[in-house]
Amino acid sequence: MQPAERPGSVRRRLLILLLPAGVLLMGLAWFIHGLLLEQMSRDFVVGRLQDEVAFLERQLAQSGGDLSAMDTGTYFEDVFHHAFAIATPGGRQISPEHWRPVLERLIDDDRTGAIELSAPDLAGDMLAYRRTMTIAGQPAVIIVAENLNDLHQTQQSLHVWTAVVSLLLVALLVSAIWFGITLALRPVNTLQHALSDLRTGRESRIRVQAPQEFQPLVTQLNELLDTLDRRLERSRDALANLSHSLKTPIAAVKQALEDESRALDPELRRTMARRLANLDQQLEAEMRRSRFAGPQAGKGAQPVKQARDLLWMLGRLYRDKQFELNTQLDDAARWPIEEQDLNEVLGNLLDNAGKWATQLVDVTLSEYDDCLHLCVRDDGAGVDATTLPQLGTRGLRLDEQTPGHGLGLAIVSEIVARYRGRIRFSASEQGGLTVEISLPDRNGSRAS
Repeated sequence: MQPAERPGSVRRRLLILLLPAGVLLMGLAWFIHGLLLEQMSRDFVVGRLQDEVAFLERQLAQSGGDLSAMDTGTYFEDVFHHAFAIATPGGRQISPEHWRPVLERLIDDDRTGAIELSAPDLAGDMLAYRRTMTIAGQPAVIIVAENLNDLHQTQQSLHVWTAVVSLLLVALLVSAIWFGITLALRPVNTLQHALSDLRTGRESRIRVQAPQEFQPLVTQLNELLDTLDRRLERSRDALANLSHSLKTPIAAVKQALEDESRALDPELRRTMARRLANLDQQLEAEMRRSRFAGPQAGKGAQPVKQARDLLWMLGRLYRDKQFELNTQLDDAARWPIEEQDLNEVLGNLLDNAGKWATQLVDVTLSEYDDCLHLCVRDDGAGVDATTLPQLGTRGLRLDEQTPGHGLGLAIVSEIVARYRGRIRFSASEQGGLTVEISLPDRNGSRAS
């Protein structure tokens, strides 16, 4: 025998699901932050380089394209901290001097706009902006460049600090998830205490203000308790009825057997035999009703399958009668009714119809107008129109041995009422009795 698997913790499962998702999203945000930071930094540097190229272009235009007239000195290096190169047919001007190998290559390059390239002689990467123009009828090239080493170091430092902050946020996220799960599961503890009170008898029902997600569970548990109570009450009623019905015949038979002064004449023997036959008949009726009640409950009923099983059994019991089932439902169709309840309804109705039918008993199962419909017809003698309104009353159920259609109809009426359904008695087309039952086609529609 394998050991039972230990049930998992809901809190642990939620953490296992939520924590990796939070870490993944935080990592994705950190990765996107790096890309955005890189792009924003590049756009910012390119914008600055464009402005400086435009400034140099204005200075060159004011000097008429004469580089000797542009006495820049170390102005650009001191103010912009960038290297620049200006090339015209009259000469070239490059600052600072140690950038000359790189900038001269760019002067001879054909590309324009932002240019990224590696500069091993400057020990790093650089970003340059190159523009060609015509000034005073002469072609000119202006280049402004920046070493990206310092910018990359600043970006990396910022990215590392972002990672540290992200880890701190992950820790806070774990705490927030743990707190949220604990707070969300607090109603479970309340339900646990309510179930404990129910088990010890301090409460008869679960009475807690459960969250919306737990309310269906509380409702179904209370309905299950109501069903068990009703079933117990029905069992006690049936036992009380049976005990009361058997008490008098048993006492009479016992009295006759204990009376030694009186001989058992044929008439007395016949009387005792009749009384014992009545006892046997009543016990048989109770046992048949017990067989009609299914062993399982709370799993939903399969009306087609249960109807066929009952029709087969009653066909064996009433061999001279014909039982027919009319339905368009699938064999696997389920109704939101307890199997035992549907068996009691069908069993009582079919037993009545089989007992009083002449030849035919017809059962119809259908679904329409958001309702579940069950109809049982027989071709017997029927019931007087003045008696129809009294069928299904508690008074008629007390004497189940009286001939007529009253056997078990009170039980059927009680079950239909619990499911908020309707029951109607009428004369059938064949002259017998028709019993039509309609139940709401909604899960959990059963009355408490």
